Amino acid sequence: MYQKLDLPAKLSSNENLKSRPPSLLNALTEIPRTLLDIGTLCLSAPFLASMPRGDGHPVMVLPGFMASDQSTALLRGYLKQLGYDSMGWELGRNSGRFEIIHHILIARFLEAVDDCGDKITLIGQSLGGVYARELARLFPDKVRQVITLGSPFGVVNGTAANPLVRSLFEIQSGLSIEEMREAIFEMDPHKTPPVPLTAIYSKGDGVVNWRVCREAFEDFETDNVEVFGAHCGMGFNAAIYYIIADRLAQPRDDWKKFERCKLEKSRTALLGGVEPGRESETVR
Repeated sequence: MYQKLDLPAKLSSNENLKSRPPSLLNALTEIPRTLLDIGTLCLSAPFLASMPRGDGHPVMVLPGFMASDQSTALLRGYLKQLGYDSMGWELGRNSGRFEIIHHILIARFLEAVDDCGDKITLIGQSLGGVYARELARLFPDKVRQVITLGSPFGVVNGTAANPLVRSLFEIQSGLSIEEMREAIFEMDPHKTPPVPLTAIYSKGDGVVNWRVCREAFEDFETDNVEVFGAHCGMGFNAAIYYIIADRLAQPRDDWKKFERCKLEKSRTALLGGVEPGRESETVR
């Protein structure tokens, strides 16, 4: 009477898709597309500066693998310009070693919470987003919201990453693929933290499979938002700056999902064109 659904097969197919590395074309064009993202951000600066001013709450930005606070300086500077108390993680280069999230970063985060006396929004790029989700899972009462940028928290195994990046990660972290997988699953990456979370990803990602950068299940506090751009350029992507500013400006305890129509209406401005709503002032 009822058709039997082959759920295990479907799940297996989905896991196979998540296990694939990013496309070769995306990987080969990462650097030029990152430079394009930087150029577009420069053109979009006047429009981004007009975004709503923040309420001054603290925001910690966590860098990606092999990066340091220098890589997030531009984003943090932008957030300060909007009125937020933005800060780096102050732990040097992100080597990927798991004692970072298990000990060092936890101490740094709790210190920041004590200093600020308020909940902190966590923004993490790539591996930094994996750490941000884990902090929110461990300390949900101290995190206002989480925003991840191309973060592979849904990784099934090491093959979802660019082979060169995967090899570098093994060398720097001191973990084999099997040990890395076990360490990630120990952090329960598939369990969404009980805080508002926005996962930003790009199908043009040339470092990790974009499918592992999305929340598996969306609810009223979880949102997957797609953008165009390179993985390495996510810290300089004008659309991402716009989305982050929109997310941070929401009233405390009144988080809502991102309205995609806002991004579409602002696309011209984000490419350095006329700001939406100002056409009548410019074109006579």
